[in-house]
Amino acid sequence: MAFVVFCLAAAGLLAWLLGYPWWQRVQRRRLQAQPFPKHWRTLLRRRVPLVARLPADLQLQLKQHMQVFVAEKTFIGCAGLQVTEEMRVVVAAQACLLLLNRPDAAAYFPKVRQILMYPGAFVVNRRHTDAAGVQQEQREALAGESWGEGQVILSWQDTLDGAATPDDGRNVVIHEFAHQLDQENGRAVGAPLPVLGDVGYNAARWQRVFAEAYEHLRQQVFMGEQGLLNHYGAQDPAEFFAVVVEVFFEQGPALAAEYPAVYAELRGFFRVDPAGW
Repeated sequence: MAFVVFCLAAAGLLAWLLGYPWWQRVQRRRLQAQPFPKHWRTLLRRRVPLVARLPADLQLQLKQHMQVFVAEKTFIGCAGLQVTEEMRVVVAAQACLLLLNRPDAAAYFPKVRQILMYPGAFVVNRRHTDAAGVQQEQREALAGESWGEGQVILSWQDTLDGAATPDDGRNVVIHEFAHQLDQENGRAVGAPLPVLGDVGYNAARWQRVFAEAYEHLRQQVFMGEQGLLNHYGAQDPAEFFAVVVEVFFEQGPALAAEYPAVYAELRGFFRVDPAGW
């Protein structure tokens, strides 16, 4: 009898595992087919001006992705912040830029379960080892953070500020969700997994191009020079990738001019061409 129960349970689990992806696709298509809320359009015009620069077909895609994203992701207010529909829409609009033209929207950041929202910059404790080898604890104020445990933490004020100026190359939502793409293969290392079947992706070329650009930024920091890229990207390859993705979507022409090889890699990876927007 126990064996029969075990077999039935195993069969049920197998059926669920096989059927869930199909059910999820159906649900997502249903969400995408719904009319885009009129007040969401107003929010996009007022809060996320970058959307207006997109070609019409990408604007439609973005809105469809937003409807899925808002329905699937859990938003949690922290430090007394009450999550509003406006917050969900503004975050979704920026995060879903990274999903445009990707098959099945690359599963909509499958590891992200929760988005934690703070009113402003939040303070975290960091441990680092100084030059003498002594561990020090330091408090840092952050605008955002991406965790491998399925959480993205965002400052609402910095989210608004990043969206309000769409051509400065600074966008905390794009930055943190770029980390999430990088973390889909485990630890963030600045080399996210390509979409399955992406025949144009070459891992060795990606590593070479990004390593050269990363070293160029590190040299700029060492010399005290300020170029196109935020010096924050010189911390490590993972931060460099996230910083470059911010610039790719917000300052495409400038990135294409200053780092053409990096731009070409990102254009192939994301399947969009912001230099032409």
